[in-house]
Amino acid sequence: MAKKARTPAPPRKVQAPQRRVDQRRRRTAEERRTLWTSVAFAASGVAAIGIVAVLFFAFGRGSSSGAPPPVDWSQLVGLQTGPAPWNAGVDHLPDRLGPLGLPQLSAEGTVIHIHAHLDIYVNGKHETVPGQIGIYDGQFLTDLHTHDATGVMHVESSTKRTFSLGEFFGVWGVRLTNRCVGGYCKPQTPWRTYVNGAPYAGDPSKLVLIKHQEVAIVVGKPPKKIPSSYAFGGL
Repeated sequence: MAKKARTPAPPRKVQAPQRRVDQRRRRTAEERRTLWTSVAFAASGVAAIGIVAVLFFAFGRGSSSGAPPPVDWSQLVGLQTGPAPWNAGVDHLPDRLGPLGLPQLSAEGTVIHIHAHLDIYVNGKHETVPGQIGIYDGQFLTDLHTHDATGVMHVESSTKRTFSLGEFFGVWGVRLTNRCVGGYCKPQTPWRTYVNGAPYAGDPSKLVLIKHQEVAIVVGKPPKKIPSSYAFGGL
C-alpha cells in the first residue's frame, strides 16, 4: 500500500526588518519624551524652590542684605504724635516690638554692633533724644536703643541684617513718616532730614543706619549750622 504524501507546513511569516526598526524608533521616541518630561518637572521644582528662596530673602525680616522691612505705623501702640520734646516711650515698648519684628534681648547683640548719631532741631532749638530708648525697666533691651541723652543710637543685634531710622523711631514710639515727625506734618510745618550735613531727599523712615552716620531732623527754622559729623570717640 502506497504511503500518503505529507502536506508541507505553510511557511512562517517573517517580520520585516523595517517594521522592527520602526518599532525601535517609536520606543526610543517615547523614552525621550518621558525623559524630557521628567527633566521639565524637576526643573520646575528647582525653579519654584529658587523663587521661594528669593522671595524669602527679599521680603523676610531676617534678610541679611537689602532694604530693612517697612514700618507699619498703624500697628504701633503708644505713638507720640504731638510736638517735641518726646519721652523714651518705654511704657508700650513690649507691645511695639512684635509688629516691628524686633526681639527682647537679655544682652546686647554682637553680630551687628555699630553706632549712629541723631540730632533734632525745632525752630533752631536742639531737642533731646532721651536715654533708655529700647530698654525696658532693666528687664530687656532690643536691637536699637540709647544709653544716654547724647543722641547716640546703638545698633547691636544678634542677627545680621540692616536697620532703618524708622525702626529706631518705632522703638522710641515717635511717629516718623515721609510726611510727619511726631506732631510736625508737611506742608503745614516744613521739615527736612540731613545725613552727614547733606539734605536727604528720600523717605526718612527708610533711611538705613550705618556706622558713624550723622542724622539731623530739622523742623521749621533751621539752626545756624547743620551738623555734618559727630565725635564718636571709641564707639
